[in-house]
Amino acid sequence: MTEKILVTGAGGFTGGALARRLAEKGYEVRGTVRQSGDTSLLEKAGVEVISGDIGNLDDVKRMVAGCTHVFHIAALFRRAGVPDSEYRRVNVGGTRFLLDSAHEAGVKRFIHCSTIGVCGHISNPPANEDTPYNPGDIYQVTKMEGEKLALNYFRSGQMNGLVVRPASIYGPGDLRLLKLFRMINSGRFVIVGSGKPMFHTVYIDDLVDGFLLAMETDILNGDVFIIAGGEYVPLNELFNMIADTLGVKPPRVRVPAWPVQMLGSVMEKICIPLGISPPIYRRRVDFFTKSRAFDISKAKSMLGYSPRVSLADGLARTAAWYRGEGLL
Repeated sequence: MTEKILVTGAGGFTGGALARRLAEKGYEVRGTVRQSGDTSLLEKAGVEVISGDIGNLDDVKRMVAGCTHVFHIAALFRRAGVPDSEYRRVNVGGTRFLLDSAHEAGVKRFIHCSTIGVCGHISNPPANEDTPYNPGDIYQVTKMEGEKLALNYFRSGQMNGLVVRPASIYGPGDLRLLKLFRMINSGRFVIVGSGKPMFHTVYIDDLVDGFLLAMETDILNGDVFIIAGGEYVPLNELFNMIADTLGVKPPRVRVPAWPVQMLGSVMEKICIPLGISPPIYRRRVDFFTKSRAFDISKAKSMLGYSPRVSLADGLARTAAWYRGEGLL
């Protein structure tokens, strides 16, 4: 194939999975990584690895040079002790640098990875691509701003591209659900609130399928697509499914949400100005109180997207990987 595809954030879970799949399909792939990290899986797959900072214009020009397609996956995710300005530098400024450099380099198609988090709490689930923006923290705010930049670029005719909003991403190789699995496995997990808010995931293989469809369906331009699994469940059911997968009793201890939220707010106000990581964040309580459920019919009808991995199967595969790695 003559296409050369840039995948930013290839050192991460999602970007790495996408870069390796593209290489397996025969594309020439360049993947960006930060200065440190293990790149052996990328190199073994035949991915050209390039280090750099997407918040640096010279680095970005070097990344984009010679590429015909761009997947912009890299982002600054939630990290303790990081100022808001750094989120803006990476998630907004870095996106602008990539769009400008891709336009200048004559890139044919640009797929921008956003997040369902730009919609915030979904009061009347399921939401869809027309649901108004309602970001709840600096990560979501800056991802919204980056998404708007990309859409303005595409819809103004400067470049061909789409925005993909993944649901909560999980699967073998990812550690974001590890703490939840460990707590349920140990029998020490405490449910905060009612457990009734909805939770929507996307298994990594299904997400990569969605990204590929977004690139290869090149007659579509300037649109947004939610890529998620085929089912969403109340948190109580998610916890029970994980317990069943692990072969342990489901969690039953429950505490009200509002005292924990108040404690998180107090801890943040005390600890953050002192440069200390709070023992509890209000946003971590949001996991238990905010609904995230989405309608994926648009991606099904327009992209031909069809998730292949059920939630039960995906949780089982993830648990098996955790165990295989000695993490459980």
